[in-house]
Amino acid sequence: MTRLLHLDSSARPGSSDTARHGSHTRRLSARFVARWRERDPNAHVIYRDIGAEPPSPVDGRWVHAAFTPPAQREPWMHDRLAQSDALIDELLAADVIVAGVPMYNFGMPAQFKAYIDNIVRVGRTFGFDRSRAGAPYWPLLAGMNKRLVILSSRCDFGYGPGQRIAHMNHVEGGVATAFGYIGITDVASVAIEYDEFADDRLRASIASAEADVDALAASMATGVAAEVA
Repeated sequence: MTRLLHLDSSARPGSSDTARHGSHTRRLSARFVARWRERDPNAHVIYRDIGAEPPSPVDGRWVHAAFTPPAQREPWMHDRLAQSDALIDELLAADVIVAGVPMYNFGMPAQFKAYIDNIVRVGRTFGFDRSRAGAPYWPLLAGMNKRLVILSSRCDFGYGPGQRIAHMNHVEGGVATAFGYIGITDVASVAIEYDEFADDRLRASIASAEADVDALAASMATGVAAEVA
């Protein structure tokens, strides 16, 4: 049985195919999961709406607790890390992470950054040993064959690799860097552009993105099913 972790981080409720001001990334992430289930009806999906219920931001107490050895933690430390533990447990259980991450001011939403800050954690998703000269950090999720799918949307256009304002796009790179740091390096992405233009270019971009999502879900479902069979 394959296991999907479905994350949405848009502040917009609803999907753009059913609500006038709905989210494009919610539309794409739901479509990806639906297409996957068509090929793999027994897939187990965990859904977390980060946009509606974001994780608590990391604060000083979180840092204190996370960098205290588990055997030395006080009860309040376990309480402060409980949400982080739950998010990491979901991540560890997943074969595929499907993340709807819209572009807000050239980067990921604050809600998704809070999620990343909770799952990139010493001793749980990355290791640290200051005595290791030259390589004190290492990923703890490497070799687990996890895949990350980033489904994004942009108000303008030309943010893709090699395009006119690619240097202003800090969504896919920022998300992939954080996940790569903990060992998830198999990354695919699809994005909708022209949102602010609301014309035929937007409609064409949506159609192209949906076709790419369909193809990606089909090919990835086949590959993952073979691995977990």
